Amino acid sequence: MLRTVRVTLSPRTESCDLIMGVFDWIRSCGRATRDMAARFRRETRGNVAMIFALALPVLVLMTVGGVDIHRASTVRINLQDALDAATLAAARSPYTTNAELSRVGVASLKANLQAYPDIILREDLTNFSLNEDNVVIANSKVDVKTLVANVVLPPYGKFMDDYLPVGAHSEVDRSSRNIEVAMVLDMSGSMGGQKLRDLKSAARDLVDLIVQPVQTPYYSKVALVPWSYSVNPGSYLNAVRGTVTGSTNISGATINLTGNQKTITGASQARPVVINSNNHGFSNNDVVWISGVSGMTQLNNKAYVVKNKNNNSFELYTLTGSRVDGRWYSSHWGNSGRVQKCQNNDCSITITANGHGLRNNDYVYISDVRGMTGLNEQTFLVGNVTTNTYTIDPPAGGTLDPYTSGGKSWCAREGCTWFAFENENGDLATHQISPCVTERTGSQAYTDAAPTSSARVGRNYPNPDGTCMDSTIQPLSSSINSIKSDIDGLSVNGSTAGQIGIAWGWYMVSPNFGSLWPSSAGAAYNTAETLKAVIIMTDGEFNAPYCQGVMARGYNGANSESNNCDPDNGEPYAQSRALCDAMKARGIIVYTVGFQIGNAGNARTLLQYCASTTSGFYDAGSGTELSEAFNAIGRDITKLRISR
Repeated sequence: MLRTVRVTLSPRTESCDLIMGVFDWIRSCGRATRDMAARFRRETRGNVAMIFALALPVLVLMTVGGVDIHRASTVRINLQDALDAATLAAARSPYTTNAELSRVGVASLKANLQAYPDIILREDLTNFSLNEDNVVIANSKVDVKTLVANVVLPPYGKFMDDYLPVGAHSEVDRSSRNIEVAMVLDMSGSMGGQKLRDLKSAARDLVDLIVQPVQTPYYSKVALVPWSYSVNPGSYLNAVRGTVTGSTNISGATINLTGNQKTITGASQARPVVINSNNHGFSNNDVVWISGVSGMTQLNNKAYVVKNKNNNSFELYTLTGSRVDGRWYSSHWGNSGRVQKCQNNDCSITITANGHGLRNNDYVYISDVRGMTGLNEQTFLVGNVTTNTYTIDPPAGGTLDPYTSGGKSWCAREGCTWFAFENENGDLATHQISPCVTERTGSQAYTDAAPTSSARVGRNYPNPDGTCMDSTIQPLSSSINSIKSDIDGLSVNGSTAGQIGIAWGWYMVSPNFGSLWPSSAGAAYNTAETLKAVIIMTDGEFNAPYCQGVMARGYNGANSESNNCDPDNGEPYAQSRALCDAMKARGIIVYTVGFQIGNAGNARTLLQYCASTTSGFYDAGSGTELSEAFNAIGRDITKLRISR
C-alpha cells in the first residue's frame, strides 16, 4: 500500500506547456495582424470591405481562440487527474524498474483518457520512474485538437498548428506503511433481514478497497469482529478467558441419618398426614426421613418435620413449615415403611467425589446421578467439606430414591462451567457458561494487555434461553476470498453490548494479542510503518452491561435472569468512551458508522465521540448510504493525500 501522495506541478510543467502554446498562438495572431497591416499600408484603394476583411481574422481569432484556451485549460485538469491516478497505480504495484512502472502507468493513463477522444496521448513524451527517495515520478503530454487551426481565411490561410500541447507532472511517495483494519460489526437481533444483507454487501466492498491483490512490499489486512451481547472468540476461547473448571465424578451419595429405624404402622389420608409408629421416640421439630412405605408411596424418600407428637404418633410438616396434605394419597397398608431421625436435624446428604475442589459455602451443581435422581439439575450450598466429600441439604419437597451410581459434581462459581447467583427477585439462579466472552474487568479493563492469568477477558453466563452467537472473530487476513466468505456467513443473535465489540476491535490489531494468532499478529505500534484502523458499526443503543459474566441488574428486563449487582465496569457508554480514548492514544484511527440510529439517543453521541475525526463518523439511513459510507472509509484508509 501507499502512504502519501505528493503531486506537484512546477511552473515549467503545470503551466509552461499551456502558456507556451498560448504564446505561440498569440505570436501567430500578431504575425497575421502585422501582415495584414502591411498590406493595408501598401493598398491605396481603401474601402469598407477591405477594412472588414482586415478585421475579420482578429475577430475570428478572438472568438474561436478563446474557446481553444478554455478547452486547453480543461484538458490540463483532466490530464492531471488521469496522470495522478496512473501514478498511484504505478506506485501501488510491486515493480521497481522504470520500464515496468511505465507499463503499468501508461496502461492506466490510457484507460483514464478514453473519455476524451479529442486528446492524443504522446506516449513518446510520457514516462514513469522511481527515484532514490522511493518516489514515483510521472510526466506526460497530450495534444489537444484546436478550433482556430481549422479556420482558414483566404488569403491568410491557417493561423496556427492543428494541435495545442498540454502537459502534466505527478509525484507519488511510495508508502512505507502496512495497513491493518478491524471491522467491528453489530450482529444483534435488530440487524436481521434486509439490514444484514445491506451490511454484508457494504463490508464486501470495503474488503475490495482495502485488501490489495499484491501483498509486497507492504501488506494490507482485514479482521472481523461480529458482536451482539457478547463476542465469540472461536478456537481462541480458553486462551482469552482461561480454562474453565469442569466436573468431578460422584461415587456415592448417602442420607445422613442417626438412631434406629422405626416401623410405620399407619398413615392417615388427612391434612396433615398422621404417622403411627409405636414408641418412636421423636421430639417436636425433629427432622425425619421416611422410606419403604407400601400403598401411600407418595411419602417415601423425603424429609419431614415432626409436629404434635405423642408416644405413638406425630404429624408431618414439610421442611418449609407447611402441613403435608395426604387427602389424595393412596391408602397405607400393612406395617410397611420406616422412619429415622436425620443427623444434625438437617437430613443432609454426603456426596463422595474425589478431589472435588469445593470449599465451604460454595455452590455445587449436580447432574447425571442414577438412583437419587432428585439431585439432578439442581444447585446446592456446600458444607462439611473434606478432600473427597461434602454435604448438601436435600431439595425441598423432593423425592430421593437410594443412590445407585454415577453423577457429576460441578463447582458453581465464576470460572466454573456453572455459575450460581442471586437474581433480582432474591432467588438462587444458575446459568451455564457459553463459548462467548464478555467485558474484561479490573485494572486491565481498558487496556489491550495480553490475555494472561491476570488479564483475562470476561466469561459469559447467559440466561437459559440465550445462546452464544454463531459468528466468530476472524484475525487479520490478506485473503480476500476468505474474508468475504466469513462476511457471507454472518448471522444475528441477541442484544447490544457494543463495548465488548469495541474492545475486541482493538485486540484484533493489537500486537499484544499476537501470541493468540502468530501468523495473523498485528504489527508493533508504529504509525510510520503500519496504519491501524478500527471501524465500529452499530444500529442501536448499547444495552447489555455485565456483572460477573451475567447481565447486570436492571438492564435486560428479566429480573429472574439478571444478577442482583451493578455492572462491573459501569454503564456501556462510559466503557465505550474509555476504550475509544485508549485506542486513539495508541495511534489507531477510529471510524464509526451508525445504521438507521436516528437523531436522538446515546448511540449517535458515542459514535461521534469515538471517531478520530469529525468526518470519520458516518450516518447511514439506508442500505445505499451504508454502502457509500463503507466505500468512503475504504477510500480514506487507502488513499494517498494529493496536493497540487
